[in-house]
Amino acid sequence: MLVFYVENDTVHAMSDYDGIRPYHDHEVPAIVARVLKNPELPRAASKLVLPPAFHGTTLGEVLTRLILKVKTRHLKSVYDVQMFLAGYFEKLTYSTVTDLSISGLDRLSPDKHYLFVSNHRDIVNDSSLLNFLIHKAGHETSRSAVGDNLLTNQLAADLMRLNKSFVVERTVTGAKATLQAMQRTSGYIRQSLEDGVSIWIAQREGRAKDGRDKTEPALLKMLALAHKDADDSLNALFERCDVVPVSVSYELDPCALRKAYELYMLDRDGEYDKSAQEDVESIVIGLIGQKGRVHLHCGEPISGSFETPEEAALAMDVAILRNMRVYPTHVEAAQRLGDTGIEPAEVPAEERVMRDFEAQIAACPAEQRDWLLMQYANLIRNRCEVLGDVSERKVRSPEAETDLSEVG
Repeated sequence: MLVFYVENDTVHAMSDYDGIRPYHDHEVPAIVARVLKNPELPRAASKLVLPPAFHGTTLGEVLTRLILKVKTRHLKSVYDVQMFLAGYFEKLTYSTVTDLSISGLDRLSPDKHYLFVSNHRDIVNDSSLLNFLIHKAGHETSRSAVGDNLLTNQLAADLMRLNKSFVVERTVTGAKATLQAMQRTSGYIRQSLEDGVSIWIAQREGRAKDGRDKTEPALLKMLALAHKDADDSLNALFERCDVVPVSVSYELDPCALRKAYELYMLDRDGEYDKSAQEDVESIVIGLIGQKGRVHLHCGEPISGSFETPEEAALAMDVAILRNMRVYPTHVEAAQRLGDTGIEPAEVPAEERVMRDFEAQIAACPAEQRDWLLMQYANLIRNRCEVLGDVSERKVRSPEAETDLSEVG
């Protein structure tokens, strides 16, 4: 049975998506009140709203709670929340990014909606930077997919769902429950697009901590589940939706040391036990850490006829990797790992950024250093391997054979 409610003069029906959707406008005041009462909020937010002298102090936490209580008292809708957060995000971004740029927006219409599929390096910044930039260009912000593994923390869950994030259920067990969860996610994405709301989703589950950006065919299989009404659900996905590949390139990764440690431990012990607060800490570090230059590129919507999810995933990889930006940090890391014949950086080195990069390397224990350098070098290696291997490979399109190097 459907239950209906009215919000902003619109009648809504409660559905199977209620457990995964972002919060609705009428829920905002109660959720904001719950966020303000969360004991973790002052510690997490003090670095965002107060000068460094107050960080980690009792006074800083008291002041943070008071400031946020005053500044959030007017928040009544999701739009209100996004505009409130946008002010902090803009200030934070321009204090941690030496140059932020985007290309390809001229291909996208503010009047259309898109399924953005992006490489994934940072828990929050990948989608937030895209939304920030498209909002500046007059587009409506997208709903962003986030794994339920990140939402075991109530504070993180509330903040993300207040900011138009929806939940991808990854921790379910059993074949039947897993299929139902994938169908629910796919159905919600299709419904959102049909309702005129864009979607952001990462090309793979979890961040590419080793620096190798690769689309998981399983993601495309999941997205295609909602198009089973077509004879060919995979190609129906690309025919019905404007699937836009998004390339996000960071000159510096604030979480590189943490990723290096995790990769090292996985290699040494075969497993890594993540602490309960680790994802929240990584979110904060990613937000406040220096990133050097950051560039985003929105590619042409993927088109063509694909025989397998693997073939479609390769087309996505080509589109994303071709438009990744090679920075001097990537070249320096590859050279230190002994790579030869390296493509040059696309922009000149900046002294301040290279000093930060050297400081990051110096702070990394010797046994973990190669894991850190690999994160940067693998952008170049991955581009060489994927883009270099597609020259003779083809994908079928309705009109003709198309070279994969021209897809995307």
